[in-house]
Amino acid sequence: MTDKPSLLPKSNTPLSKDRFGQPQSHTVDETSLGYMLKLAAPMVVTTISFTVMQFVDRFMVSRLGTTALAAILPAQFVSFLPTSFAIGTIAILNTFVSQSLGRDAKADCSNYFWQVAYIGCVYFVIVLLIMWPAAPWIFRAMGHPEAVTDLEVVYFRIMLYAHLLAIINYASSEFFMGVHRPVITMYASLCGQVVNIAANYLLIFGKLGFPAMGIAGAGWGTFIGIGVAAAINMAAFLSNNVNASFRSRQTLNVDFAKMYDLLKVGLPAGLGLMVNVAFWGVILLGLVGRSDGKEALAATSAVLSYTNISVMPIVGLATALTAAVGKAIGQDRKNLAVRQTGVCLRVALVYMGLVGLGFFLFREPLMAFWSSDEKVNQIGANILICAAIYQVFHAARTIYGGSLSGAGDTIWLAIASAVGAVIILGLGGTLVVVFLPSLRSLGPWIAATFSIIVVGLANYWRFKSNRWTQIDLFKRRAVAVPIEMERPIQ
Repeated sequence: MTDKPSLLPKSNTPLSKDRFGQPQSHTVDETSLGYMLKLAAPMVVTTISFTVMQFVDRFMVSRLGTTALAAILPAQFVSFLPTSFAIGTIAILNTFVSQSLGRDAKADCSNYFWQVAYIGCVYFVIVLLIMWPAAPWIFRAMGHPEAVTDLEVVYFRIMLYAHLLAIINYASSEFFMGVHRPVITMYASLCGQVVNIAANYLLIFGKLGFPAMGIAGAGWGTFIGIGVAAAINMAAFLSNNVNASFRSRQTLNVDFAKMYDLLKVGLPAGLGLMVNVAFWGVILLGLVGRSDGKEALAATSAVLSYTNISVMPIVGLATALTAAVGKAIGQDRKNLAVRQTGVCLRVALVYMGLVGLGFFLFREPLMAFWSSDEKVNQIGANILICAAIYQVFHAARTIYGGSLSGAGDTIWLAIASAVGAVIILGLGGTLVVVFLPSLRSLGPWIAATFSIIVVGLANYWRFKSNRWTQIDLFKRRAVAVPIEMERPIQ
């Protein structure tokens, strides 16, 4: 049934029981800023924690010398390529779980989790079998010195083992976000980060009787931290509380129909994210280095460190929006999803606008904090102008992407991302380097800025077209759970 406009802001579903076990009688405004921020806050902390983990690894390894520091960034990047495909694909679990929650099909929520866990484990076993023996060839093909290549291979192979545990974290994060309990994943991630830092310190430098393992210690420290987080997430998932609501211990059966649905909708998202990551790697490791050499690479690395951290709160907000939109669509309340998207977009635009202003006004001090090399700072200050320009468009791209993902509109998102990454960034960046060499390292960044602007505007157009409202992820099971179609949103 179509929502009545006057009833849209309020949810008639009671809140969870209070501390005395009684249902709370008041309703919650699911379009309010407070509601969305409360839902998003744990995911913001979770996404930031992963960025912090990589930063800590790099910082501690930097104490080992230039060779080790030069090895860890490429090793992390290469290991993230297959992981980005998995993360993009698994992210659709949030959509299926939240829509199942909205349809009050709670057992399906946990069963979807198990299907993703099975798919993910098979995928990473295949990745391990292929990439473990290929590791030396991969890094030698980059033309790195042999001493660096040896360390890259060591760290990379340990990360391949870690990904087998990380699949639990990826899947549980999307599950708990989908059922609107993201605080569980937040606590698990924070515990994992603390353990990671402690294990790194002990294993990299050989403290408290542990052997000094160098860069391998950083890899095993991350492995242990991920393992702790995975154990906490699984303990919560299998707990009496979650089992009582979602039958998490009784839904381990393999369901090929659900796997098909997950892959059909998730694979485009996984491919889109992997392509996007790969082509941003072209900027980092290829195009900018052709003109200004290592100084441009150092400046690019510094700017990406700033932009990766700055965008994480919006990524967390978009993940929460995916869950909110998915639940609203599951309840056949698509107008509610529109309003929730508008609330998140306003927050994102204000936040990223301020970030962009900060990048522009304080670009020189920001670079001086990162490096004492005058050439690096000059190049980085110019790049930060590009970063300042695209911040608000990045906000639009991320928020509208989260909303469209909640509807299952992943094919559009994959196409838009591929056009931005391959054609505008990859091809366009190469043409700029070849035909406008006077722009030097700034040329590829101009192409990157234009790429983000175009994709942001494309996602905006797609959302406003309302075509996402016509997607029905459960149409093959419409007989069991009929969903009456709603008139198009005006």
